[in-house]
Amino acid sequence: MPRETAIARAARTRKILAGLQAAYPDAHCELNFGNPLQLLIATILSAQCTDKRVNLVTAELFKRYRSAKDFANAELTEIEQNIRTTGFFRNKAKHIQACCRALLDKHNGEVPRTMAELIALDGVGRKTANVVLGNAFGINVGIVVDTHVTRLANRLALTSESDAVKIEQELMPLVPPAQWTLFSHWLIWHGRRRCGSRKPDCAGCEIAKLCPRIGLS
Repeated sequence: MPRETAIARAARTRKILAGLQAAYPDAHCELNFGNPLQLLIATILSAQCTDKRVNLVTAELFKRYRSAKDFANAELTEIEQNIRTTGFFRNKAKHIQACCRALLDKHNGEVPRTMAELIALDGVGRKTANVVLGNAFGINVGIVVDTHVTRLANRLALTSESDAVKIEQELMPLVPPAQWTLFSHWLIWHGRRRCGSRKPDCAGCEIAKLCPRIGLS
């Protein structure tokens, strides 16, 4: 595609936002949670795992462990077995337990509400922190960049980066801060429901006229 000016990209992004909002007015986090701790644990479990599988696991997990103290005091092997089907379960169990112990030691067992405090926890990077801040607390600090957001942001030519941090830095100026959390949901829902990695439904796409289809023949 011809090189797009910053002004043109910003204008196109505004139209993309409007199109996605109209297509997915009920878009939300598809991980099931009842409180910030549950969302934190579910997001850690979601690495290299589908939300559907995580929700199946946490339906029982959150009955067994109801607080940071419960996770902190549990036998590590027990946590491992309870999350086994999410994949990479040994590392995830270590992260969850270490994270919950830090919550007890430094935050009275509560999930903190700042990016700096969250990313200091075991197993928590910017993506997880953004998920928790945006969905548990309604705080827009950044944009969640997962595989769907990475793929669609590149396909839509909103970025040409592959690194999640760089993608986030390029997307944030294009999207109003109040929509940062929703923008991730819109792209994720669009990626799951319309714009698949191998066979995107371009004919039925609500924003097809705004998409340069980068990477597609």
